[in-house]
Amino acid sequence: MQIKDSVVFITGANRGLGLAFARAALGAGARKVYAGARDPSGIALAGVQPVRLDVTDAAQVAAAAAACGDVTLLINNAGISRGGSLLGDDRAFDKAQAEFQTNFFGMWSMARAFAPVLQANGGGAIVNVLSVLSWLSLPNAATYSASKSAAWSLSNGLRNELRAQGTQVVSVHVAFMDTDMAARVPGPKTAPQDVVQQTFAALASGAHEVLADAVTRELKKSLSTDAPAYAAAR
Repeated sequence: MQIKDSVVFITGANRGLGLAFARAALGAGARKVYAGARDPSGIALAGVQPVRLDVTDAAQVAAAAAACGDVTLLINNAGISRGGSLLGDDRAFDKAQAEFQTNFFGMWSMARAFAPVLQANGGGAIVNVLSVLSWLSLPNAATYSASKSAAWSLSNGLRNELRAQGTQVVSVHVAFMDTDMAARVPGPKTAPQDVVQQTFAALASGAHEVLADAVTRELKKSLSTDAPAYAAAR
């Protein structure tokens, strides 16, 4: 999958990683870039085509797929975090439901809607933006972690089912990025542009996964050891 001359659809494209994907796709020679956002008036990047899209709204997802029938690369970037714990938070269910609606069901809905579009255009690819928290649960983000773990399983299932039509599925795992979502988190953060470049390289090489930083790579490596990171006290 090459970015040059591709037609790209990005969810959550108004800021952060989504905006970085849009800029980089234009810079790499994409023929067209659709920038999906709940409020498209907030998309100021020249050269993209704004699309009103709430990934939790089935009618808007269907409308986007119908209107953007030339897409060859879908980037499922939209995501939210409500900061919920599992047992010590009276609003945990509400937070988890909101996170799953966007991070899991929204991603699934977009993949279902655009799979026929990608098939009609030669197969193409889907990029699913996940997290290091697909494999690790943090106390103050346990509901978010659960949604990203489910999204990892979803991404693997989509890869299996879309292989026959020639659609590449890439899962992108990253720890903290220098975006609004992690603005209050201390410590080193990965630049969104770096994640984008690694993702484009994975698409070009036919890879199925991006481990975007050292934290993510070390954590995944620990999964097959006797002391996996997810079992450590937090």
